[in-house]
Amino acid sequence: MTARVPAPPLARLATEVLAPWVLVLGVPLLVAWQATRSVPETLLWGAVVGLTGSVIPMAVVVRGARRGRWNGHHVTNREGRLVPLLTCVASLTLGIAALVLGGAPRTVLGLSLSMFLSLLLCLLVTFALPVGGTRGWKVSFHAAVASGAVVVLAITYGPWVLLASPAVALVAWSRVALGHHTVPQVVVGAVMGAIVGGIAFWSLT
Repeated sequence: MTARVPAPPLARLATEVLAPWVLVLGVPLLVAWQATRSVPETLLWGAVVGLTGSVIPMAVVVRGARRGRWNGHHVTNREGRLVPLLTCVASLTLGIAALVLGGAPRTVLGLSLSMFLSLLLCLLVTFALPVGGTRGWKVSFHAAVASGAVVVLAITYGPWVLLASPAVALVAWSRVALGHHTVPQVVVGAVMGAIVGGIAFWSLT
């Protein structure tokens, strides 16, 4: 039996530093700042999106991982992703309601709605898409969120943000290098995030 070659440290670093929960904490702040140019409002609306789109779902994921309900805090087994995804859907729904009731800027609300639509599509692909005689395919959320973040920020701040695209490639490579995804899974994730998340955000703002 051939021993498995350890993944490069850079792959682990990229996977953690550019993880979905990290990006979902940072991107809303940048979108909110562009919309308000106010530190208190930026923190307020960024916190609403970050809490409901990242903190609450991640708390559920970490707790479940510690109890052995799924493989680690990145939930690398496809079957274990149902509860975290449904938790994120429910949490984002509450966040969107709070944004609407609180009169959040249109771009911040658009960001949350684009995240929600992207999440629903990922949920559909993960558990309903027929692939190889089975239902479900483990699309890469890391790649989807990273590419969606770049497109959203490019729409918000200008095309120069697209210079950050190599970071998406780095994330995709890290997921493959760690053995958590195949190349098609990260490619499809990146395309989904850019097209669905980007178009949804653009059309809603």
